Amino acid sequence: MNLKKFILFQKYRKHVVLFNLAGILAAAALGVAIGTGAVHFGPFAGTYGPSSTGDDGVPGLERAVKSGKVAKVSPMPDGGAPNPDQAAAQEPGGPAAQSGTVSSGGRTIDLSKPMVALTFDDGPYAPVGNQIMDCAEQYGGRVTFFVVGSRVNTYRAEIQRMADDGHEIGNHSMDHKILTKLGAPEIRAQIDRCSGAVKDITGQDTALVRTPGGGVNDTVRANISQPIILWNIDTLDWKTRNADQTVQKVLSQVKDGDIVLMHEIYSQSGEAAVRIIPELARRGFQMVTVSELAKYKGITLEGGKTYSSFR
Repeated sequence: MNLKKFILFQKYRKHVVLFNLAGILAAAALGVAIGTGAVHFGPFAGTYGPSSTGDDGVPGLERAVKSGKVAKVSPMPDGGAPNPDQAAAQEPGGPAAQSGTVSSGGRTIDLSKPMVALTFDDGPYAPVGNQIMDCAEQYGGRVTFFVVGSRVNTYRAEIQRMADDGHEIGNHSMDHKILTKLGAPEIRAQIDRCSGAVKDITGQDTALVRTPGGGVNDTVRANISQPIILWNIDTLDWKTRNADQTVQKVLSQVKDGDIVLMHEIYSQSGEAAVRIIPELARRGFQMVTVSELAKYKGITLEGGKTYSSFR
């Protein structure tokens, strides 16, 4: 071998050795990084380790969270790895409505199980409302009451119980007038006065509206700043006044994400409710408020928009 070839051979050997050594060191570093959680696989692989910092001194993961590129996941209390259910619940737009548990309204909701919103109009009316709340409490359920403002002061204790027990109080107008027949100022007054009557007792405005009779037109939408909640299962309990028919109507149709319409002012509806709630629980349904149902199905409620279910 001449001198020139010998020199080239030695350079080649040196590069091979260095390349192999670099590969060994990189593999060792990757193992450490994975063990410490410094490397995140996926679209941002290798860029947002908790200990890596940028030129500004901000840790990479913190910068990623602030930019919205990755979701913030709190560590477990013992300093261990994040809980996958917790991660899912905190990830924007992620599978929060599919797995994990959350605390709401004084009980735990399993996001992987079906949910239904039972709603009751035209109250308050303590003889029926308290019956419904007693039964709901037995089965870890919460419901939504759409109340008429002119009745609120007569049943102040019941309204306070609704709030204290974690039920939702919705707005069914002040005088149960058909809003589609009213002008803009009257529509606003009907909603504002009802909300004020509830706030005077609970300290909270009503967050949702159900228009009397479900009547909605462009003028109504333009003058109601809260979400407008309709329904997709109408029991017609106001018409039949028959508990058996109301029970059959619900149990033959109910599915995950449904909003059921009943009325608080009829004893037959109360009787139906205390039969419906245990059976829904037996079937694995969770009774949640309308706002809870929307939230855990990933729906952001908007003022002036109508919603009839969250399937």
